[in-house]
Amino acid sequence: MIMTVIVTAFAAYLIGSINFAVIFAKAFLKKDVRDMGSGNAGTTNVMRNAGFLPGALTFVCDVLKGFLACYMGQYVFEYINSQLHTDLSYPAVGAYLCGLACMLGHVFPFFFDFKGGKGVAISVGIFIVCCPWAMVIGISTWGITLLISKYVSLGSVFGAVAVVLSAIIITLSDAAVPVIWPQIILSLAMGTLVIVKHKSNIERLMAGTESKVKLGGK
Repeated sequence: MIMTVIVTAFAAYLIGSINFAVIFAKAFLKKDVRDMGSGNAGTTNVMRNAGFLPGALTFVCDVLKGFLACYMGQYVFEYINSQLHTDLSYPAVGAYLCGLACMLGHVFPFFFDFKGGKGVAISVGIFIVCCPWAMVIGISTWGITLLISKYVSLGSVFGAVAVVLSAIIITLSDAAVPVIWPQIILSLAMGTLVIVKHKSNIERLMAGTESKVKLGGK
């Protein structure tokens, strides 16, 4: 069982390591997005430098890989239970574990010199599986913050905090969940990773030099 879990988590890491920001930027611009703009291999930087279509494709594919990895973890843990005829492995823990592994692959991609994105788009796919209501709250927080501040990075940080806190509260309040601490620890790990990767953005926000986005006109 332990080897199955390790192999599944490693597969999730490899899925996360497929960096679509780099792939689509090279496909459309013949350039490495990590050498452009902010240098981040993520949706926002692709959209700013390569255009809406490559950026949208990056976002959708990042969401899908997070979803796939978590669903795979959930399925494998359910399979372990069916084979052992026990409830020793909890599908929710499998989803969270593979979510973290996939996010680590996205941020530190094996296939792209360990220089990846910041984990925002992929977290959408992860929490769609792990805790859908937390994702709804997180996206809402991101959108409201972006509309008010015009800062994508601030929306991402606030959204990450909202997702993690919501996931923890929802998990703790669900009496049907047999084990909660692994989900809480893994949620905190993913949220911390996203915030740490936004360190430079936070520093620019504090200095007043972070770039704003234009919404709905000039």
